[in-house]
Amino acid sequence: AYNTSTRQEMPATDDPYTTLPTYDDIVAAARTLDGVANKTPVETSRTLNEQLGVKVFCKAENKQRTGSFKFRGGYNSIANLTPEQKAKGVFSVSSGNHAQAVSLSSKLVGLQATIIMPKDAPKSKLEATKGYGGNIVLYDRYSEDRAAVGSAYQERTGATFIPPYDYKFVIAGQGTAGKELIEQVAEMGEGDLDYIFVCTGGGGLLSGISLAAAALSPGTKVIGVEPEAGNDAQMSLAQNKIVPIDTPKTIADGAQTTKIGNLTFAIMKEKVEKIITVSDDELVDVMRFFAERMKMVVEPTGCLALAGLKKLVASKEVPAGSKCGVIITGGNVDLDRFSRLLTGL
Repeated sequence: AYNTSTRQEMPATDDPYTTLPTYDDIVAAARTLDGVANKTPVETSRTLNEQLGVKVFCKAENKQRTGSFKFRGGYNSIANLTPEQKAKGVFSVSSGNHAQAVSLSSKLVGLQATIIMPKDAPKSKLEATKGYGGNIVLYDRYSEDRAAVGSAYQERTGATFIPPYDYKFVIAGQGTAGKELIEQVAEMGEGDLDYIFVCTGGGGLLSGISLAAAALSPGTKVIGVEPEAGNDAQMSLAQNKIVPIDTPKTIADGAQTTKIGNLTFAIMKEKVEKIITVSDDELVDVMRFFAERMKMVVEPTGCLALAGLKKLVASKEVPAGSKCGVIITGGNVDLDRFSRLLTGL
């Protein structure tokens, strides 16, 4: 829907909208992000390990700049724009975390960012996007075509579109979270992970981490987790084609995507072990655990990975004693909504 002819002076194979990233792109992204992004901690819980009978290593991207992993892909994308593109600014579409990432990244580099956001996005995410300098254009995700809204803006301004997930530099940036997790667990003396569980919306994080794992720890199984109401990635892998769905009704607002990307799908079908789903009730249980036991505020989408691990431990698909990585993707949730979800009011 958008004009994605970005670097006319470069061969088409270098077009970030159509070129698959490699592990080398993740290494380059890590260099770009060094000193800019937070190297987020890997959190552990004896209580969690005892409850599940496995060793769990939680990569706390809720402690990343802007409160989510999305800063990695956003900043890497902005940093790789040409001077001509930077002069015309950027725009994107997002339910919140990508919006904040692009807004702050643009501010750091000195660009103007416009974000097309659904009007029912969490208040905290709308306010934070404004706070990071983003110019917000609202649309109704259930009745309006956000692509048409974006195209009209691009025609007026000539701004470059930064996709939320289907973009080489976004995928490579998100993959650095997996690279860090694998390296940090090794530095803890734990060796290689048996599994990494990753939340799945459009597939940018999942595909990036699966690339990192394939290069650094090929024996590690990477498992995507999405909400039951929005299992398009699961259906896409099962049918070996991208399966679009209607906007899913789920508390995991960061995973309310209607289809995965062309690039992310191409990587996922080669590198991802499987996709599983969890219910909203399972997400609330994990939110409560993070708050009560690990003293962390985690948004519903950020609970997908641990909820998925718990499900496969219960089904005995993940054997006792396994070493399991879990990506906590973000902590951007309105505190009043957070309280309502935990109390059931």
